[in-house]
Amino acid sequence: MKQRVALLAAALWWGSLTVIGFLVVPMLFAHLATPAIAGQMAARLFTAQSWVSVGCVLVLLLATARRDAAGGSAAPAGLGLVLAGLLLALVLEYGIAPRIVARENLRLWHGVGSGLYLLQWLCAGLYLWRQGRFRE
Repeated sequence: MKQRVALLAAALWWGSLTVIGFLVVPMLFAHLATPAIAGQMAARLFTAQSWVSVGCVLVLLLATARRDAAGGSAAPAGLGLVLAGLLLALVLEYGIAPRIVARENLRLWHGVGSGLYLLQWLCAGLYLWRQGRFRE
């Protein structure tokens, strides 16, 4: 059961990153009246996404901790991906996003933010891929 909950959390984490970053935000810029309006909405969506990421990671960490307490072993590489994804989400939310919203050196910070978002997406995807095999 814990493996299924962890798998569901990993799928939600990766899926939400995919939908927001690669579908919804590009559509905002394509269909809203101005880039400024699209940017404001994108900022709100990315903030919501950060909190979805934090919630999913907490579920994954709890599932890992319970497996360890039960005598099982958590894959260190999987745990590293989860922690890296959490760190990336927090850096994006509290380090990069305020600079983008303030339009401070927008080209630089947008590029850095996009790169970190892509890294978080890869962490979530790799974790989901590894956990996709049930060991029951």
